[in-house]
Amino acid sequence: MTSTPRLRLRSAILAPLLLLSNAAIGNEANADSSQDPARTPIATAAADYRVVPKEYRLDGVVEAINRTTVSAQTSGQVEEILYDVDDFVEKGDVIARLRDTEHRARLAQAAADLRSASAQLEQSRDEYARIQGLYRQQNVSESAMDQAVADLEGAAARLEAAQANLEQAQEQLEYTQIRAPYSGIVIRRHIELGEVASPGSPVMSGISLEELRVIIDVPQSAIPAVRERGEINIYLPNGEVAKPSRITVFPFADLGSNTFKVRADLETNTEGLFPGMFVKTAIVTGDKEELTIPSTAVVYRSEVTGAYVVSDDGRIRLRKIRIGSSLDGEIVVLAGLSPGEQVALDPIAAGVALKRQADSNRQDRQDG
Repeated sequence: MTSTPRLRLRSAILAPLLLLSNAAIGNEANADSSQDPARTPIATAAADYRVVPKEYRLDGVVEAINRTTVSAQTSGQVEEILYDVDDFVEKGDVIARLRDTEHRARLAQAAADLRSASAQLEQSRDEYARIQGLYRQQNVSESAMDQAVADLEGAAARLEAAQANLEQAQEQLEYTQIRAPYSGIVIRRHIELGEVASPGSPVMSGISLEELRVIIDVPQSAIPAVRERGEINIYLPNGEVAKPSRITVFPFADLGSNTFKVRADLETNTEGLFPGMFVKTAIVTGDKEELTIPSTAVVYRSEVTGAYVVSDDGRIRLRKIRIGSSLDGEIVVLAGLSPGEQVALDPIAAGVALKRQADSNRQDRQDG
């Protein structure tokens, strides 16, 4: 009778302790499973060989296709300057004006000469018609008829000359308004207000940023590839690769460097380039196989470039690699990886898993 209450009391005390112990064991097991990096799924891709272009890298200089110095085409005093250095000018805009008083007077004189020549032509036509009628009636001599024909032709010639003089005077008047031949930026001004400009005098120099080209000095060993394949990659400052719309190889080499000048015209309105800049260019000379991985798998840590390598058992390691050029979302790996090795496509998730892996290893060492 007395043992039964004691057993009940012992059971009442031990039951909560067993529940707490089981709960602790269960939580520890769950914690261990959450820290097991092998149970964390990470998307990977294999390092594999890929056929990529074989390139010959050279530096190039950007220059403007349209680089012009606008000159005066008539004489006159500079009356107005509408643009200055670093101003953008639209095609056809007036950049400077010359005094046009004399030119307007010449235009008025040419217009008067045209009216006089027109009146003389009408008079010569009437005289020709009268003489022709009399000649048919044999009332005038043949010499009189010849004179009438000559007077008519002379009047017609004077009218044509007057028309040409009028057009010339109009053109000379138009030249007093100096216009931009294309849209661009003014880089230099050669005249000042009040100066007298004469035909051929430089007024302003400008360049157009719409059409650019790259000048490359290519060694003679690489010229056959340029002429046969005609493939040049131009690496822009924003990381993009531009293809030239036209490639011109100069037919002679420089005597001092034995290099050929190659001109690569860019597409219209290529962004991020300005005349005088240096750019990296690559002449495609053939094809080759290179080990590549997706560009998303590359990790940049300060001055270290690496990738998270995932082993067959799920262990993760950050490995330093040396990379080359990029192509269509892939990056060439020059050293640090072997074909078939799996790299993590999400470096952030791989870094978190690597930290959990390190914490788990540290805990195991402490428990041991």
